[in-house]
Amino acid sequence: MSTGLPERMPRLLADIGGTNARFALHRDGRVEQVRVLRCADFPGVADAMLAYLRAAGAEGVRHAAIGIATPVGTDQVHMTNHNWSFSIAATREALGLQTLLVINDFTALALALPDLPADGLLRVGPPAQADALAPRAVIGPGTGLGVGALVPDGRRFIALAGEGGHVSFSPIDEREVALWRFARARHGHVSAERLLCGSGLQLIHDWLCAESGRGSAGADAAAITGAALEHADATSVEALAVFCRLLGTAAGNLALTVGARGGVYLGGGIVPRFAEFFAASGFRARFEDKGRFQPYLAAIPTYLIRDPWPGLRGVARALADALEQTDA
Repeated sequence: MSTGLPERMPRLLADIGGTNARFALHRDGRVEQVRVLRCADFPGVADAMLAYLRAAGAEGVRHAAIGIATPVGTDQVHMTNHNWSFSIAATREALGLQTLLVINDFTALALALPDLPADGLLRVGPPAQADALAPRAVIGPGTGLGVGALVPDGRRFIALAGEGGHVSFSPIDEREVALWRFARARHGHVSAERLLCGSGLQLIHDWLCAESGRGSAGADAAAITGAALEHADATSVEALAVFCRLLGTAAGNLALTVGARGGVYLGGGIVPRFAEFFAASGFRARFEDKGRFQPYLAAIPTYLIRDPWPGLRGVARALADALEQTDA
């Protein structure tokens, strides 16, 4: 895949979530040699980066960029859903890099939106015409819940770095109030991420088991998803359906918050695994279910990102922009 950004030497790219770290080289405008490493297999980010560089036979790398699933505001980076913690400056020095750019992973994903190919997107819901000059938003469940936005400033698009996955969960009917009570009894504050992530699907399934007296609590997200897609277990089917509806509510809230008339994009590692189920789910109906503002949301297209490495595209874009400003 190409970003149209040529460079003389390869650059190291990484898209790091709470479970997996995706690495690649960016050379001659192309992202290549993509490898996925499990975060749990390495004591720290520098160890994973070095392991990738050795396996890729990459020499001469002087510039690197990381999109990582945590807030990034100082030199010290502490992952939200994994135990990696590191200093950007110390890591740059340890790897002999001239540049090490570290940004939030959904900031990177937002930057990738203009570069995503049409065949890397699945439209969910009725046709709607995006406003090319309006903000775009992205939201995606994985180990956690990522949220990002791309906002025009008149000359270019700027990615917003936020932590919208940690806003408070918004139940919209009595059943969801019951789910909120169940989650609150276990965890205290109930964020959107508490329910819209892998462990959140497990939590929804546990609630349904407790409510109905059917099924076995404690199933993991992969088992729940598999049983739902095979229609092997009614509780799993319902859990996945509830998950999709809750994501629709959260995505609609995000669209209204940032005025995302340029489209809302669904990313993360979970939803692409059940794309057909998702497209037929109550997601879109919930997305539009905002009372007087239903027509506003009906005009906003929603897309599921099916491109395999969108975060790496965004990281490449961020690094290219940073180096261009340095050379200016």
